[in-house]
This record gives sequence, C-alpha cells and structure tokens, in this order.
Amino acid sequence: MRLTLAGVSVDIDGSPIISDIDLVAEPGEFVALIGPNGSGKSTLLRTIYRSLRPVTGVISLDGDDLWKIPARRAARHRAVVTQHGDVDGEFSVEEIVAMGRGPHKRLLDRESGTDRRIIRSCLERVDMVHTADRLFSTLSGGERQRVLVARALAQQAPLLILDEPTNHLDVRAQLGLLDLVRDLGLTLLAALHDLNHAAAYCDRVVVLHQGRVTSSGPPLDTLTPEFIETVFGVRAHIGPHPITGRPHIALASLPPWRPEGASSGEHTKG
Repeated sequence: MRLTLAGVSVDIDGSPIISDIDLVAEPGEFVALIGPNGSGKSTLLRTIYRSLRPVTGVISLDGDDLWKIPARRAARHRAVVTQHGDVDGEFSVEEIVAMGRGPHKRLLDRESGTDRRIIRSCLERVDMVHTADRLFSTLSGGERQRVLVARALAQQAPLLILDEPTNHLDVRAQLGLLDLVRDLGLTLLAALHDLNHAAAYCDRVVVLHQGRVTSSGPPLDTLTPEFIETVFGVRAHIGPHPITGRPHIALASLPPWRPEGASSGEHTKG
C-alpha cells in the first residue's frame, strides 16, 4: 500500500505543530520518521491513524483520502502500534490479539474459526503463542510490544504505523522488534529516536525539525555528520558496524563553549 501526505498541517489549540508536510511511503518500504523531541513526529502519526484531523492537506492510501473513507475501512488499510500500548483492563494475550479482528466484524459477531486461525498465526509470527493464556499485564515490555504487533497484524492491514516502538525496551528487545517488523513485508512508517536504528533498518528516513520536513532520502544520503550536527546538535561519525556491516553512527556532544582566548585549563573570573 502506498501512503501519501501532501501539504499536511496540524494545529493544536490554535498553535501550529506541523506545517506543510509532504511524505510518501511506497509499498513494502520501511520509512523512519526522525527528529528532535518536539519536532512533531507523534503529531504527524496521529493524523495518519485518525486521532488528529489535519487543518490543511490530504492523507491518502493508494489514492483514497484517509479522512473521507469510513473508519472501519480505514482500519482495514492501516494498523497502529503506539509507544505506550493503549490497553486498559485485565485481558489475556489471546484476547488482546483478537481485538485486531474488530475491523472485519460487525458489532455482535462472534469469533469465527477463521478469526481463531488468524489470531494463532499472528501469535506464531511474533513467537508469542506460548503466552496466549497469560494476562497481558504480566508480560515484559518487549513481550507486550510483540503482542501489540500481533494485534496489528490481525487487522491484516498492508500499512503499519509504529510510534516510538522501542521506547522502554532493553537492547535485545529493541533489536528483536525491529528485526521482526522489517521482515513483515508491509509498508512501514515508524517514528524512531535512535539514529542507528533508522540507519540500519530503514530504506528511507524523513527528518522533522520544528514541525517541517527538512530532509528525506536513503539513510546514508540524509544522515550526514554535518546534517546531524545542525539538526540534533551533536557530532557524528558514520562507518560500517564492526559486527553487522550495516551503517553505524557514533555520536558525541559538541565541545563546551568557552570565552574567546580561554584555554581548557583557564578559568574566567566573574
């Protein structure tokens, strides 16, 4: 599925948050949305999963205006994994994944054999079948994210939106989750904090800064040391990862500011 944003702007309480955003995610492409805190990443994603209506612009899925099609149809086209896991109450893992079948059922429809096969298949795909009867609340952070991915897969939507999916996960869980979603074969749009994740896993990065797209392209073309310093305020060195061979970005803070003429061993008087 092809996702297209053309001239999308969002205001909250009269204040502009994102402005004139153009973005395309091609079928099967993994696109990272990156930028400093407060740059508008989550706001932009919320317009795509219809939590915030844009004040201008059009969001389309394979040419259909996302905000003009019925909600049930929209849910069949795109699924969402949020950073906080929007689950309240005590549900089993299987019940959580079953919620993903909602867009394919009418209000009082009972769970069918087809639904059960899809639910199990999705749990198998994320290697969580063994937790089907456990309470979702008893799982670790990484396990919960895998279950939420399974719920999204149960929607059978060709577009998957992920909002900071690796937040609060340990290193192993972060890499495992990114390996998992990259191999799904879906169109993926993910807001990511870690520049190395974006460089190593994504086909393309879109950089937001102060609510606008400032750059878009393949990771190595976009995430240059000069650009990283301008947008993120840190120094960067880019080279192959010593283990994987994928692009790796080493980061360091900028040197501290000193008055002109002062050396590192000198102290200025107030």
